[in-house]
Order: sequence, then structure tokens, then C-alpha cells
Amino acid sequence: MRHLSLLLLIFITASKPIQFKTDFDANFESNALRINLAFAGNKDSQEIYLFSLNKDEFYGGSQNCLIDTLNLGTYRCNVFNLNKELLFRRGFCSLFEEWQTTEEAKNQRKVFNQSINIPYPKNNCIITIDRRNFEGIFEEALRLEIDPDNPNIAATQASEIPHKTILKNGTAKNKIDLLFLSEGYKADEMGKFVEDVKRLSNYLFSFDPYQSFRASFNISALCIPSQESGVSDPQKGEWKNTALKSSFNTFYIDRYLQIADPLTLANYASQLPYDHLIVVVNSKKYGGGGIYNHFSIVTADHKLSEEVFLHELGHGIAGLADEYYTSEVPYENYFNLNIEPWQPNITTLIDFEQKWKHLVPDTIPIPTPNNITVPIGVYEGASYLKKGVYRPAFDCRMKTNEAEGFCPVCQEAIKKVIQQCAN
Repeated sequence: MRHLSLLLLIFITASKPIQFKTDFDANFESNALRINLAFAGNKDSQEIYLFSLNKDEFYGGSQNCLIDTLNLGTYRCNVFNLNKELLFRRGFCSLFEEWQTTEEAKNQRKVFNQSINIPYPKNNCIITIDRRNFEGIFEEALRLEIDPDNPNIAATQASEIPHKTILKNGTAKNKIDLLFLSEGYKADEMGKFVEDVKRLSNYLFSFDPYQSFRASFNISALCIPSQESGVSDPQKGEWKNTALKSSFNTFYIDRYLQIADPLTLANYASQLPYDHLIVVVNSKKYGGGGIYNHFSIVTADHKLSEEVFLHELGHGIAGLADEYYTSEVPYENYFNLNIEPWQPNITTLIDFEQKWKHLVPDTIPIPTPNNITVPIGVYEGASYLKKGVYRPAFDCRMKTNEAEGFCPVCQEAIKKVIQQCAN
């Protein structure tokens, strides 16, 4: 389950993305600069702090497309040279933004950690973290001046954790590298973990657009041993000693599965190049989560684990919104209904020209009544709201596990991400 925050909406200012080109070799090394951040605040305030910096061995992202033009995410990370020229941009989301909209955030302050990877700069540079305000406009929230030769940037220590290559179609710099990490598997259960990854991957590539773009992906499995099998389940009073400290009951929603320390996740993941991280939890219980350009997480052995995985990866890799509106969620005043959401698969009809209006036949009414089932329409009810937010299909994998697959709008959104990242 993927939740988006109060800040998730944007007024889109251009119909065509601006195209940028950056010379990777002139500005960056093949290593990664890992920026470890702390998001702190409550319902009404937010601060972003630098926690630490790491130099990791691998940068797994595209070296040809360094400036993201898709305009997705509640936040974005920018890299400028000292002449104020934009060298790198990447959008992302956070667990903190979700928590901000909960009842708990009204009464206390919390800190959430998160890591952002960028290619390692060759020269002094300026890094900024922007966030969208309630009106959908990006505002600078953090500015860092980086000297790449700073001796306090910690070189990540090499790990001896074994890994398996599941799918190899090329080098990391022009493929989408999905890195699966084991959670709640003991050392003698790694054979099961590898088979679980193969099963989930095979399911993924049975659906478009992943099926059509299978050659654009690399897949690896990082075999991180845990002291105990399974996952912590607070509502049952069960606490497991696992490598990533994963737990159900996030924000007091039993099925919402997350990990306690994303910095530990990032430390493990630094062993291999990656575009997106997927945590596979050794559990039969239903649950999962997905955060755009952060990580996705799913249990391995529920009868619907494959369906949940496909849904959560839609959040994690393409920023797709949940299209359901009847399930229990802890969020309040989630959207500004007076602006257009940035997520490609929902609309408030404020600026529908920028969404999928061109795909809706003239004979289909907007909004589309629920008694009309068409491949692409404008159905009211999405992202936890019955009124005011609209989705493109009567059913889709971003709405239910029973849908045959992704609707054409979601497929197109995922395709754009693949084409941008795998080149």
C-alpha cells in the first residue's frame, strides 16, 4: 500500500517537459554520493537536515539522462555547479510526508531518515532539496555546499554479503536495475529467498509494459541474513530480530509494512548498483508498501503477494497513486482539490488537459458514470477520496488486486519512466 501526502499535488506549468543534457564524464564519477537525510516536524511544520554523507562504490542510474523531466514526486534533489547550471535532478517521496497527515502528527514531532543517491560530483557543487507546498509549488528546503574531496565523506566499507544475478541485460548505466533484498530470512533460507525473487520477477514480466520492456531491466538478489525468520507484528505482540527491522502496523494500519531504519537499508544496498530497491519479507501475511524513488516492500508467501508486489512497484518506480477509495487509511485532509495532482493516474479535473484527456474518446462523458465501463474514462473516486479525485479506469492494478493488469494510462506512465531511465 502506498500513501501519498498532503503535499503531493502540483499545478503543472508546461505541457511539454524541458529537455536537458548533461555531460556525465565531465561532471561526475561512476561512484555514488549517498545523501543521508533527516525529515523532522509535525503536522504543521517540516524541516530537512543533513544526517551524513557516504561515497558508495556504484551509481546505478542512467548516465545519459541525468535530469528528470517527468516532474514526479513531492520532493526533488538538484545538483548545480558553481555557475548555477543544473547538472542533475531527481524526484522522490518520503514516509515522513505520509505521517504528516495522520492524527498522531497533530500531537507530537517525529524524525524519519531517508537516503538519496546521486552520481559522485568531480567538482565543488551545490545540492538542494526542494519540496512541494500545498499549492503544488516547489520550495527550497535544504541547501548543501559539497566539496567532493571532503575527508569527512565516509567511504562505504565493502560488504561480503552474497548476491545472485537473476536477470542481466546490460550495464547498470543504461538499464533499470532492480535490487531485491532479503528480510526475515535466516542464512539457511537464502535458497527460498532467491526462488521468491524469481517468482516475483516472472510475475512482473507477465504484465505490460514490463513484459514489452523486459530487455531494459537487470535484476539482482542481495542475500542479507537475519537472526530470526519472519517479520515483527505489533498487533500480535511479535517482535523479530531481523536485519532491516521491518514491521507491520505502520501508522496503526495492520497491513502497512515498512522498515524502521532506511539508512541500514541503504548501507546494505550500497554493495550493488541499483535504480530501485525491493525488500522481500519472509512472511505469509498480507501486506506491503511502496514509496516513489525510495523503496518498495512486500511479503513473499501470501496468496496475493505477486499482485501486491506489482501494485507497490507501481508506486515505487513510477509514482502512481492509489486508485482505491474505500480501504481504511489514517490520513486527513490529504489533497488540495483546487490544484492538479502530480501523480499521472489521478486528476481533480482542474487541469485535465495535462493528464489523459487526449485519450478519452469524445463519446465518453467526463466525469464517466460508473455504469459505463470503458478502457479509459474519468471515474470519480481515487486516492482515499470518494469525491473530487478521479481515476482513468473502472478497475486497474492500482485500484484492486483483481484487475487484469494496469490500465492504459498507468501503462503509459510506467513506460515513460522506463524509457527515461534505461537509455
